[in-house]
Amino acid sequence: RVRRTRRKTRTQKNVMASTSALAGVFNNLAVSAGARATKTNVVAKKAFSARAGAGKRNLTIVNVATGPRGPLKKKSESSEEDKIESATEGKGLFTNVDPSVRRIIPDAKGRVVVKVVYVVLESQYQSSLSAAVNNLNATNPKVCFEVSGYLLEELRNPKNLAMLKADVETANVFIGSLIFIEELAEKVVEIVTPLRDQLDACLIFPSMPAVMRLNKLGTFSMAQLGQSKSAIASFMKKKKESGGFEEGMLKLVRTLPKVLKYLPSDKAQDARNFMNSLQYWLGGSSENLENFLLMISKAYVPALANYDMEIAEPVTFPDIGIWHPTAPTMYEDLKEYLNWYDTRKDMKFAKDAPVVGIVLQRSHLVTGDEGHYSGMVAELEARGAKVVPVFAGGLDFSIPVERFFFDPITKNAFVDTVLSLTGFALVGGPARQDHPKAIDSLKKLNVPYMVTVPLSFQTTEEWVDSTLGLHPVQVALQVALPELDGGLEPIIFSGRDSKTGKSHTIQDRAAQIAGRALKWAALRKKKNAQKKLAITVFSFPPDKGNVGTAAYLNVFGSIYRVLQGLKKEGYDIGDCPGNEEELINSVLNDKEAKFASPDLNVEYRMPVKEYEKLCLYQEDLHENWGPPPGNLNSDGQNMLIYGKKFGNIFIGVQPTFGYEGDPMRLLFSKSASPHHGFAAYYTYLEKIFNADAVLHFGTHGSLEFMPGKQVGMSGDCYPDHLIGNIPNIYYYAANNPSEATIAKRRSYANTISYLTPPAENAGLYKGLKELKELIASYQGLKDSGRGPSIVNSIMTTAMTCNLDKDVKEIDINIDAKDMDSDTRNLIVGKVYGKLMEIESRLLPCGLHIVGCPPSAEEAVATLVNIAGIDREDEEITALPQILAQVIGRDIESIYRANDAGILDEVQLLQDITEASRVMVGEFVSKASDPSGRLAANALGGLGAMFGGANLALPWGDALKGSKFENVDVAACRKLFGYLRFCLEQIVTDNELGALTEALEGQYVLPGPGGDPIRNPKVLPTGKNIHALDPQAIPTSAAIASAKVVVDRLIERQRVEQNGVYPESIALVLWGTDNIKTYGESLAQVMLMVGVRPMPDALGRVNKLELISLEELGRPRIDVVVNCSGVFRDLFVNQMNLLDRAVKLAAEQDEPLEMNFVRKHALEQAEELGLSLREAATRIFSNASGSYSSNVNLAVENSSWNDESQLQDMYLNRKSFAFNSDSPGSGMETKSAIFKSALSKVDVTFQNLDSSEISLTDVSHYFDSDPTKLVASVRKDGKMPSSFIADTTTANAQVRSLSETVRLDSRTKLLNPKWYEGMLASGYEGTREIQKRLNNTLGWSATSGQVDNWVYEDANDVYMKDPEMQKRLMESNPNSFRKMVANFLEANGRGYWETSEENIDRLRKLYMEVEDKIEGVNN
Repeated sequence: RVRRTRRKTRTQKNVMASTSALAGVFNNLAVSAGARATKTNVVAKKAFSARAGAGKRNLTIVNVATGPRGPLKKKSESSEEDKIESATEGKGLFTNVDPSVRRIIPDAKGRVVVKVVYVVLESQYQSSLSAAVNNLNATNPKVCFEVSGYLLEELRNPKNLAMLKADVETANVFIGSLIFIEELAEKVVEIVTPLRDQLDACLIFPSMPAVMRLNKLGTFSMAQLGQSKSAIASFMKKKKESGGFEEGMLKLVRTLPKVLKYLPSDKAQDARNFMNSLQYWLGGSSENLENFLLMISKAYVPALANYDMEIAEPVTFPDIGIWHPTAPTMYEDLKEYLNWYDTRKDMKFAKDAPVVGIVLQRSHLVTGDEGHYSGMVAELEARGAKVVPVFAGGLDFSIPVERFFFDPITKNAFVDTVLSLTGFALVGGPARQDHPKAIDSLKKLNVPYMVTVPLSFQTTEEWVDSTLGLHPVQVALQVALPELDGGLEPIIFSGRDSKTGKSHTIQDRAAQIAGRALKWAALRKKKNAQKKLAITVFSFPPDKGNVGTAAYLNVFGSIYRVLQGLKKEGYDIGDCPGNEEELINSVLNDKEAKFASPDLNVEYRMPVKEYEKLCLYQEDLHENWGPPPGNLNSDGQNMLIYGKKFGNIFIGVQPTFGYEGDPMRLLFSKSASPHHGFAAYYTYLEKIFNADAVLHFGTHGSLEFMPGKQVGMSGDCYPDHLIGNIPNIYYYAANNPSEATIAKRRSYANTISYLTPPAENAGLYKGLKELKELIASYQGLKDSGRGPSIVNSIMTTAMTCNLDKDVKEIDINIDAKDMDSDTRNLIVGKVYGKLMEIESRLLPCGLHIVGCPPSAEEAVATLVNIAGIDREDEEITALPQILAQVIGRDIESIYRANDAGILDEVQLLQDITEASRVMVGEFVSKASDPSGRLAANALGGLGAMFGGANLALPWGDALKGSKFENVDVAACRKLFGYLRFCLEQIVTDNELGALTEALEGQYVLPGPGGDPIRNPKVLPTGKNIHALDPQAIPTSAAIASAKVVVDRLIERQRVEQNGVYPESIALVLWGTDNIKTYGESLAQVMLMVGVRPMPDALGRVNKLELISLEELGRPRIDVVVNCSGVFRDLFVNQMNLLDRAVKLAAEQDEPLEMNFVRKHALEQAEELGLSLREAATRIFSNASGSYSSNVNLAVENSSWNDESQLQDMYLNRKSFAFNSDSPGSGMETKSAIFKSALSKVDVTFQNLDSSEISLTDVSHYFDSDPTKLVASVRKDGKMPSSFIADTTTANAQVRSLSETVRLDSRTKLLNPKWYEGMLASGYEGTREIQKRLNNTLGWSATSGQVDNWVYEDANDVYMKDPEMQKRLMESNPNSFRKMVANFLEANGRGYWETSEENIDRLRKLYMEVEDKIEGVNN
């Protein structure tokens, strides 16, 4: 190698264009294919297409066994893979490919040797660059090249990082492209920065700002772009107004000559060389890359300065166009393409053949790495589909979509389905997306939009072997972001070869994608009268009384409406029953029959031989279930398909997991495969009924939770097997975006949101109502002689209502006349505060029916709560704050005084609440029609209220004569303008409309899921639900909210424990909660250990900053984090961040009494013989592909003997840890550390963030509660404190678990308003009541925090009253039987002590209901 002489670099100002400006450079810079090329080089098009055609002839289609079917080769065999993958180095990383496969060392033969080192994100340049170098080394007489190449992901391996450093130390030229993973970008900067001056040239193409700053070509550096006096800077400033820095940069690239004349000649040449380099690089072909290497070497390697070389100008390719592997050229006009396509000799298509529009990345085409695209085209055409494959050089794919996917004559959609093979959002790449623009384009086109994913950071084999599936960075960028555009079906379509880096189609995945794309396309062509739809309902837990289970939904009432809607659209619904009740009876046949009996209507008996022939994967199920038919959904000879057909509509009952009632199976750490009955059900839908689509009805079934990879299913993952080729449409509750996302990713669902029932305030009843009246009397008479006697009555009534457990000051042994007035006021204030807390709590009343929007009155409580939140982004002040300001107060101070029980302040807050309700009530009444429904047309009349100051007030005379009369009208108008928007969203119902759109192969508009109160953009429902960009959380607002809760939690525990801080807190992270709150509970964990999450230069939260002990003002609290299986799937990047945060805290050399993370980790390291980092493992979840601790299944099915069995389930299933040091390993079992960490826990903690879901509404909360488990593993056997943070209102509270259970019971299970609302929904409402009782029992089992009176009062409400017994029995006898059984079980397990009379009544009731179900007449 020629020894390099160092060139003196001119001093460069280290002024950089702002990071936010450069943040989007790699997003937009890639858009420009050519700096000066206004015309496409025709020769390039021809040469390019000839190469593409050759690629077609040597088609790479890899048919790999994509699933957990044991080793791919015998242990003794040594393959090419083994030679290039290191088995020991980098264990637990996502990729173990050895970068030396990219190393090229020339035979110098006296020539100048130029050493080039490159780091790129993906491997598509590897082949092209290697070809360029090999050709130069073979043919150029003057210069040859030594090359070392690295993929960014490989730099996680310390060995590879050391190799890179050694390579850069001896390099002439360094090249980087698309380096945008923050922690790896930092490593590149760390290595290159100290060596930058000795490099002859350093070229960085679109990357993170800190990496872009490394650019150096002679006098040119990126820093120039930010110099205040530079010509480029002034040029940039002129352009900045339109489109920001990135657009300016592009204009700079495109109009280079204008700029260069402002620069001195040497600087102009260097800038020109940089722009030419960009052109060569984006041109990507081996010819372009040869000339690129020669140009850079000639200009900047001193040893070549005096050599003459022939260097061709960059060859440019079309920026956008149509490509086909067998076409003679690339096309820039659809008509020209179709002229060629329709006259092809090699293929003939049916006249009405479906047309699939395919979206491709130009970089793969120009670098010749298009084998995977060719394979996908071949697969579609082999199935009779026509294709229009389009590409874009930049990352705005909406341009070719709009140009080439519409019929040039009719202007209608020319394609029937769009299949994106880029994996990116339609507009914008990894840095910045424009989702509204994408949605606008896709809505105009109005066809299904599938976004499949290429493997970029793993080889095919690595993905096959991974339990995680797709790399988490790809999940964030190439699954989560396209979902925001409405993208469906994130199926892996291509892999890459570990040796050449070339992409190839994965045959069975391509077949699955093509089959599904054509099924979606068929929905556009088939007549509605011929379409077959399989409506699938759930039965969970498995019991006849539970058929049609779904969160907040009246399933059969909704199905009935759907059927009527489909009939109007021309679907054949046959002899459909005339009402909902008949529909239930026809599916259940005998509503009172046991679930397992054939009395549930059997639509089809599938003989075992037919099942074995049609279900290709049935042998895989033998390991868990033995040979078919098994004893589930079977009569011993046939597989039974439960349900009923009406014309072309089949309403079927999805089988359950099958192991709910088996305590031994529930103890398994990993979930079992589906049973034969489950597989037979989906085999029937696809192969016998021949469904054109399946509609899963309500939140949620079991299909998407079956074992398989977390994201990026293989052909051996059970959800992929089961759903087969059937388009999956799924009604999902709008407030559950996390589980909806699992359904999207694992069962390929088009999830359509439905509204949760309208919320109402819980109100007061019985003794609670009486208490409120007594308090009103006291406020009028407190200074008279009657004051003390009223306080005595208040205390006695509060005791009767069991409020003495919540208000510790109540003591009926002390006469109120012996208290001073402050004490009396305090007791009354605290009781009043508790009453108001109960009264104002929001309840979803009744069950929602699809397509049935709420009444005006029903919307009031929701709107009051929407109005109760500050919305900084919209510059809207919350109504309580506006009202508080009228009287010179701040709402926060009123909240704090209210919490302290100061009577006057409790009353003031109640006055503010009442004023808010009256204002909103007045406003809504103007928008309702005479029937009380919200009328869309009535909203038009409201328009007159929003405008000039003289117009009528939207809230009318609501405040007239009150202390709030002088309210800030401008602030209120702004708020009510927002409420008007929210009201419009509530009534714009598209739940039935979205279903018919999906069934007709149209594009369903995407929308966020979440809490409609926190985020009204969730409305209107009837949207394709998505979650959020996982790298955007936690937000700064979420961190601020989290700090309030963490401070209150720690302080409450410290006060209750006489000043002692908790050393460790066990808490749960839920997927939906973190979506709704933008990461509040995620931030809580980090703040507990004293670490602050930070955004990188692109605003993605993936950095950490240690909070000093001085700033923290308390010790670092240790944590044990149980992530739900859904959180694990959605937020792997955040689990990585959490693990890094805990380990960062553990490694701080601080006093142990100020750092409990370190204290415990050191103890565990010694106890278990581990390193400190291993001992600091705190982030746990289920094994990949498994969900829940199964404690909920055991409780719901009464399939447990004692509490230790439940605790074993939790330990077995939740002891899988995430390790940021080996992120590719997925979840590894770490039982010893898990148990050891739990044994140090002082506090268990969960969050409630939405009024719609509380502790007893769902079984997930107790399923994840380790309170009694902690006591069993602690050395002292002490029960930990248990707290629940409630952020459902602006006034966040930290309550004990027992306080929260009491509040929940009072507002729901025992509240006439709630249970009457449920009973009005009949069959399904009775089941909801039973579910709350069952979940209460679950809390007794896991925590022991349910008071005896809760069961006693519930027994009084539901079991003592003969009239209530009758109503429950008639509406749903199976659920009523289960309720009776729950009471008996609570007593039998020692959770409820009651009179023998009550137990006798329950036993008799059980016998009666059993007889009725069995049909015995007395």
